[in-house]
Amino acid sequence: MRKKTPEEISSNMKQVKNKDSKIEILLRKELWSRGLRYRKNDSSVFGKPDIVFKSKKLAVFCDSEFWHGYNWEERINDIKSNKEFWITKIEGNIKRDKTVTTTLEQDDWLVLRFWGKEIEKNTIKCADIIEEKLNSRKKK
Repeated sequence: MRKKTPEEISSNMKQVKNKDSKIEILLRKELWSRGLRYRKNDSSVFGKPDIVFKSKKLAVFCDSEFWHGYNWEERINDIKSNKEFWITKIEGNIKRDKTVTTTLEQDDWLVLRFWGKEIEKNTIKCADIIEEKLNSRKKK
């Protein structure tokens, strides 16, 4: 296998979506079909959650396993090339996720995070959790 050029790597990285990913669209379609209306990627909310219910102060994040470090203690050993870059990048994402969650919770937000595989396998269950939390929260 030949090594990719920096230009090829850059091109590949530019294709990685940071919004409107497959998992986000899957969950949003289920929520929309239930009549639940939301904002997406609302930059006025700290951390720019994937799905936001502002009046209920509920923020939903759809985290992909690779970028957000699912099972990181084991997965860290799967990285074979450019280890220093990827470990720093993913650990930075994990740290940022924790900061975002803590900051929002300190401002009375309820934060829900779902892993991509969880959304793909159990979209209805994830939407049920969101709907249940929305129904239990008073209007803020």
